[in-house]
Amino acid sequence: MQAFTQSAAIDVLRFDEFDALVLDLVLPDGGAIAISDYATYRCPDVPIIAVTSTSFFSGGSILDLIPNARSLMRTPLRLDDLAAVLEHYVPKKRSPKSKPEVA
Repeated sequence: MQAFTQSAAIDVLRFDEFDALVLDLVLPDGGAIAISDYATYRCPDVPIIAVTSTSFFSGGSILDLIPNARSLMRTPLRLDDLAAVLEHYVPKKRSPKSKPEVA
């Protein structure tokens, strides 16, 4: 699912839950921090992967602004790099058949 503005992202987050959020820090209408705050409110454990083309966020400052930020990636980025980061931070879901046995 994609959203290109703050209001569209908030609308999407109101009705759906996600395993992770890839958030461009430079949106046309601003609001990336507000989106991350709302996402964290709706799903406190959601990992957020921040993406930006600017050098404004450096030295780990994004981790202070977005508590659920797990990584900051610079654009342009390779999709396989993004996939590897998401695979690392998104918890594996257990299939219904793999429930632990109770003794």
